[in-house]
Amino acid sequence: MYELHDIVEMRKGHPCGKNEWEIVRIGADMKLVCQGCQHQVTMSRHDFDKRFKRVLKKAAE
Repeated sequence: MYELHDIVEMRKGHPCGKNEWEIVRIGADMKLVCQGCQHQVTMSRHDFDKRFKRVLKKAAE
């Protein structure tokens, strides 16, 4: 599904206009960094799973 440092797309885009997020922490909480403006967001894994749409780039690529 998703792993650390994957670039993911969420259901709603960020106000800066980008909808690409890098996963920088996985645990009970997920920490994401917007790839447009570098804004950091922390949300519970439950909220992340509800808002997650798809993986755009795997970390290995």
